[in-house]
Amino acid sequence: TDLQLSRGFEMATAASSSSGTDESQANSKWLDAHYDPVANLYTFSSCVNLADLHGDGEYKLVVGDLGTSWHDMKLKVYRGTDLLSENALPDMPASVATFLMEVHELCTPAVAVASGPFVYVYKNLRPYFKFTLPPLEINPLEKDVWEQAKEDKIDPLSLKEMLEMIREKADIPLSVRSLRFLALDPPEMDSFVNQYKMQPIKRQTVITCMSTLKKNMADEDAISCLVIGTENNEILVLDPEAFTILARMTLPSVPAFLDVMGQFDVEYRLTAACRNGCVYIFRRDSKKPKYCIELSSQPVGLVRVQKNIVAACSDQTLQGYTQKGKKLWMISLPATPMTVSLMDQKSRGFQAVLVALANMEVHMYQDKNLVNVIRTQDVVTSICFGRYGREDNTLVMTTKGGGLIIRILKRTAVFDGGDASVGAPIAQSIKLNVPKKTKLYVDQTLRERECSVAMYQVFQMELNRVRLQAARTYAQALESSLTPITEALQEPLKMNAVVQGIGPTFKLTLHLQTTSATRPAVNLLISFLYDEGLYHMARPFFKAPMLVPGLNYPLETFVECRSDKGISDIIKVFVLREGESAPLLMAHIHMPVSEGLAAA
Repeated sequence: TDLQLSRGFEMATAASSSSGTDESQANSKWLDAHYDPVANLYTFSSCVNLADLHGDGEYKLVVGDLGTSWHDMKLKVYRGTDLLSENALPDMPASVATFLMEVHELCTPAVAVASGPFVYVYKNLRPYFKFTLPPLEINPLEKDVWEQAKEDKIDPLSLKEMLEMIREKADIPLSVRSLRFLALDPPEMDSFVNQYKMQPIKRQTVITCMSTLKKNMADEDAISCLVIGTENNEILVLDPEAFTILARMTLPSVPAFLDVMGQFDVEYRLTAACRNGCVYIFRRDSKKPKYCIELSSQPVGLVRVQKNIVAACSDQTLQGYTQKGKKLWMISLPATPMTVSLMDQKSRGFQAVLVALANMEVHMYQDKNLVNVIRTQDVVTSICFGRYGREDNTLVMTTKGGGLIIRILKRTAVFDGGDASVGAPIAQSIKLNVPKKTKLYVDQTLRERECSVAMYQVFQMELNRVRLQAARTYAQALESSLTPITEALQEPLKMNAVVQGIGPTFKLTLHLQTTSATRPAVNLLISFLYDEGLYHMARPFFKAPMLVPGLNYPLETFVECRSDKGISDIIKVFVLREGESAPLLMAHIHMPVSEGLAAA
């Protein structure tokens, strides 16, 4: 009740006053309403919901508790800080949702619990209806084999061999009965076959995730449909009254998280994060995904903020996308994300993403900006934000150790997101101190307006002249083989030259290489052309070795400068094929001034 929550506020405020300064600053926007470390609530965000179950305006906390063993699964309902009711569940819950099945004067939502292949519907906290997923197609070969076992035509060992062959080759997977039989030891096979051979074979899928979709109106008290994701890569939309399948969609992988917006009879978008690390987006009347988002790793949670999709991934990243799959941003998280939930403060029109981390912190992001950090006593495994009791902005969290944390947002709390606007940053909207227009500027603009055609023609003419000159120079370089790479495809060669020394003797190294991937270059000659009065070379002409593809061949020779006047010249290098006069490659080497001879 409100009195109990207010007492919890006073106790939490008194306890928090003695805590550290850092923690009080981090939680300054929140009131610590309640913390029960031994609440024994083991659940995930998909199994936590807030709803007005009795239509009295007081919202209750609905939790699908996983328990600590296979016999402790329960549906628990909290009012304030007290446990109102609990119902035993036959199997582990995968998701919990509240929805309106029909319109009455007293709008009391029903509670749907997805567990195994069933959806258990509760009204007024009592069992009301059980929906079963339709059975899947059975492999005809598997059915025939079990029929033979039923008539005692084959023994259990032969049955096992035939089922293993069917499992390897058949397109339709085996049923659970056959898979369990293949996992048994030989002494246990006889009793298993005798126990199940008279029963018909069934192949049933299970539910992995569940959400709700408004039927034909967007009001809060409008009828909603259940949207179910199954293990056999399908998404089903159920009618809220007759529980018939209204739509069926196929996915490339098993869905793990669902997010739905819109109305079924008008237009809707369905977003599914799957186990293969992809997010698929459906639109109305589409049987297959319309858009696909490839995440960097497996998703941990998925929420929709306005028209954008935000996904937390296991590689410690938070990523934002548009509803058409375009990536907007990606930020790194300080720890591994555990769960994700949406914070919608309707009174201020503020929406943010709550990310629970493995370092016992809950980070709040508006777009990619961190606006608040909440420190907790344990690792948070589920988050739910909304109206609880009669408080509009309540944050309910459960921890890894089974604890329950309830915090309420202060009415004076304002989150500063910094530069959180959509589109261009705020800095671009700041007016610059631009000086006033001078007379020269005004005259120039008038001249550009009057002579715009002539100026454009002159610009185009000069541009074409530059292009022509560049083309002529390139053609001349190709004709004279001045390029460092040959243009002939028969002998693809590459050469560069390095000069070392200060004189009067220089070391000239030619690096010659064939760019062909398979064919070596043979019968190549190296020739030098230079001023014999200025330079002397020991080997002005020699034969190059065979050039093997992928290897660089350094060819060395020495050049002696004969002049003491401090001048230099160009030495031309030619690479020729034996028996031809036209060079394959040619290079001009600008020799440095001989400093040694000049100093002497």
